[in-house]
Amino acid sequence: MPAEVVSPEPGRHRLLVRGMLRSLASAIVVVGLYFIGPFDAFRVFPLWVAFVLAGTLLAVVAIWQIRAILRSPYPGLRGIEALAITAPLYLILFAATYFLLSVEDPTNFSVEGLTRTDTLYFTVTTFSTVGFGDISAASQGARILVTVQMILNLLVLGAGIRVFMGAVQRSRKSRSTETTNASSAE
Repeated sequence: MPAEVVSPEPGRHRLLVRGMLRSLASAIVVVGLYFIGPFDAFRVFPLWVAFVLAGTLLAVVAIWQIRAILRSPYPGLRGIEALAITAPLYLILFAATYFLLSVEDPTNFSVEGLTRTDTLYFTVTTFSTVGFGDISAASQGARILVTVQMILNLLVLGAGIRVFMGAVQRSRKSRSTETTNASSAE
């Protein structure tokens, strides 16, 4: 006897499409803001202050995303959305920092006069561990910052994704327990 085919929950396809479109839109907004953002406003701070502020912003967004996963009726979809906003934000914050570092002193990198596209390219090649070598950190400060990014990349890829997935699993387990308790009470 063939297995019964279970049709998906009504509207689930629409939720999935909407979630993917929201993910794409949020990534586009983050990258768009990177290209049009007024970085001159951050030049009033020492670079390390801007870097700490960027890290704080990333932590706040990550915590907010984890809370959203835990409260969502569809934690798996919300987890994908969380990664779609947090990963581009992480990359953009490093690209912006490298851009400011390049503006502050063009000799910080092997190529002088880096554009926002150049620093985004450098950030992504560093994140992906490809490191083409056409742009490299030339000063000690830039090398330290790139080293920090490489270490954080490993943490983001390992622990960061695990935290989001743990939130998804915790939310699913919590919802499963609530459903079991509700049906027991009836």
